[in-house]
Amino acid sequence: MKRDALFATLLGLACLATWEVAVRVGHTSPLVLPAPSVVAQSLWQGLSSGYLWPHIAHTLTEVVLGLLLGASMGFAGGVALGESARLRGVLMPYVVISQVVPKLALAPLFIVWFGFGTLPTVVMTALICFFPLLENTATCVQQVDPNKLELFRMLRASPWQTLWRLKLPAGLPNIMAGVRVAVVLAWVGAVVGEFIGASRGLGALIIAAQGSMDTPLMFAVLTVITVCGLAFYKACEGLERYLLNPSSDFSTRTP
Repeated sequence: MKRDALFATLLGLACLATWEVAVRVGHTSPLVLPAPSVVAQSLWQGLSSGYLWPHIAHTLTEVVLGLLLGASMGFAGGVALGESARLRGVLMPYVVISQVVPKLALAPLFIVWFGFGTLPTVVMTALICFFPLLENTATCVQQVDPNKLELFRMLRASPWQTLWRLKLPAGLPNIMAGVRVAVVLAWVGAVVGEFIGASRGLGALIIAAQGSMDTPLMFAVLTVITVCGLAFYKACEGLERYLLNPSSDFSTRTP
């Protein structure tokens, strides 16, 4: 794992070095494609002056709130649809329809319904990130080893005990896979939501930088989004390793 991380780091540095050399040799204008050194300078200025921090905090708040709302809805809905085949047959088409409709097209409606500010972006983020968790949870609740399920029936376990001590622990890897996807999509939803009608946040800052032709700042903001999204993803991987650890209380539940 350490060797893979080292190779990944070296690959990233090689790409940055190639980018830097190509821009300098080709004399590319910073308005079109700034060199990594120029982007790093813009990023440092934004962080050291405190200009970026309020925008980072605002987007981070929207991501966390949207992720909590969407993940809660996705997990609860996935359990309900997984436990009831009839409910899944009735509601699943409408869930799919809610995901097919482009969220960017709904952004103006969210502004009309919820006003300007944090709430419409949080709602958009929740709608974008809840489906992967719902689908993965519903699937893993349905796909349980029949032999283990029969054992729980022989032990007269209640439906709640079967769900909590068999179905969810057995499907935990798939559920956490849905969480990882939801975390990534939460950042996409928050930033895209800020493109329309937001005055604060990293998405709004990208639009402002575009309007002022400050391309280095745009790349600096994209760098911040990338680092934050990667940090959230790695945190989910750490949580998954902890929950799947054989010594974890959740992974060792028995009827």
